[in-house]
Amino acid sequence: MFGQHIHLGCGSGDEAVYLVHMLTRYMPHFIALSAASPFYQGEDTSFQSSRLTAVSAFPLSGHMPFVQDWAGLPRVFRDHARHGIVEGMKDFYWDIRPKPEYGTIEIRVCDTPLTVRRAALLAAYAQALAAWLLEERTREPSAGVYQVNAFNRFEACRFGYLGKLVDPFARRSRQHRRGHPRHRRGGDAQAARLGCVDAVRTLAEDVRRGYSDAGWLRSRLAASGSLPDVVREAGEVWSRPTESCIYNRALRVEGA
Repeated sequence: MFGQHIHLGCGSGDEAVYLVHMLTRYMPHFIALSAASPFYQGEDTSFQSSRLTAVSAFPLSGHMPFVQDWAGLPRVFRDHARHGIVEGMKDFYWDIRPKPEYGTIEIRVCDTPLTVRRAALLAAYAQALAAWLLEERTREPSAGVYQVNAFNRFEACRFGYLGKLVDPFARRSRQHRRGHPRHRRGGDAQAARLGCVDAVRTLAEDVRRGYSDAGWLRSRLAASGSLPDVVREAGEVWSRPTESCIYNRALRVEGA
């Protein structure tokens, strides 16, 4: 089982911290959209994404502490380093974390999709969402997001689009699929500016019809009855060329 990491360039450390806090709310969306690891050691786990259950075993997994700005992050690092727990930022297995040496933030919750095209779609969605959050600034970061994060994360891993999503601001829950993946008002405008409207719409259509790579893998196993055959078939799918070069633009990072 492998993971796809998505890097988004940031203009400053404070911008990076802001985006980590604001994007944490949407990590369950990325989990459900990318879910592609229903099997582990030859067994169906009943999860859409079982890979993240393994990551959760690491003591520094989960989410970044709620710091107000970039100045608060070195203090977190020093406290851990003083106890010999970490040597660098890579030792924090947070779902999304700053990557100072690259000048980016790094989304780390995605399973590796079965096609290069879908990997590009996810990168495009991340880019448009980050640009929208930076442009609109409709909310300020809130520690309340982290109070429900573990529950939302589990629901996405276990049930995918059908899992519950607790909105920490509205204080109510709904199915994940109702929040996927287009975000109102400025979201479409940002996607248009970045040239990835088609990518975001394609993901929205996948959610509408309930498609996921995890579901595809399960359907192929039901048809063939042989997990090795499914693995070989998945490898053949991955090796196919991308359907359209339009998604190359989605991999560029602009304005986020």
